[in-house]
Amino acid sequence: MNENIVIGAENYNKVDGRNAYHSKIKKLTLGKPHLEENKIMQIALQIWKENGKGELEIDTELPIHQIFDLMIFLSRTLLYFKEAYRMPLLYNPENPTIERIGIQGEALPIEVYMQNPNINKDIQEFAQTLNNLGEITGERLRVLTQIIEELEMY
Repeated sequence: MNENIVIGAENYNKVDGRNAYHSKIKKLTLGKPHLEENKIMQIALQIWKENGKGELEIDTELPIHQIFDLMIFLSRTLLYFKEAYRMPLLYNPENPTIERIGIQGEALPIEVYMQNPNINKDIQEFAQTLNNLGEITGERLRVLTQIIEELEMY
């Protein structure tokens, strides 16, 4: 199952946030997709977990464009919550749209999820949890920022 892997990160379980040293995720890889639904894409990221027999198997596989989309989605959410404290509910019920991000000639709408019947309570808890995770996310954001700045030099 290691064919078509080009880049790998072994021992991910040692740096998996608050799951570090207890994580079931053992490695990350990049290469040709293994899962049939991703075959149309040329490159995918695989997340490998240890199964009950102690063997590693792909738990999740995402095409690289989806990884970028997730980072865009997460980054916009983090930026939103830096300023959300200015609103009593942490959002505007009349306009729950955070931003519409143009991608591939379309727009990815990012918005407070108004279909959640407990949104007022859940958004407060979510904001507090984001704040509590600051040391874990902050370190990763700094590393990612440095890497993106290096990429812009080319």
